[in-house]
Amino acid sequence: MYGDPATVRKILTEVGDTWAVVGLSSNQQRAAYGVARVLQRHGKRIVPIHPRAESVHGEQGYPTLSAVPFAIDVVDVFVNSDLAGAVADEAVAIGAKAVWFQLGVIDPAAYERTRAAGLDMVMDRCPAIELNSPG
Repeated sequence: MYGDPATVRKILTEVGDTWAVVGLSSNQQRAAYGVARVLQRHGKRIVPIHPRAESVHGEQGYPTLSAVPFAIDVVDVFVNSDLAGAVADEAVAIGAKAVWFQLGVIDPAAYERTRAAGLDMVMDRCPAIELNSPG
């Protein structure tokens, strides 16, 4: 398991409230769209990261993490597992505090690299589910 309950809770409640959502576009059919809305309802500032740099849920989008002109606390990753490791590496490079790989996004090597760099990380979990669950 890549994300014990204490780490999940820490990321959701202590790490910070600015969440970059990688893969978030204006496509309402995508999971990222709904999860970003839940994050907002729980007081998180979402930052859409997508090649088209679309504004989503009233927030300005950016094409990459490195293009964001302010600090990011958590990087929430909605890309295919084979692309997720590069996103985790970019999260480390920009000074994020934590990385969250969504359900089905799995890269054990990226998990190890990210943890070794000192970031908290959760993999194959959904923050919207965790925020809406008791406890």
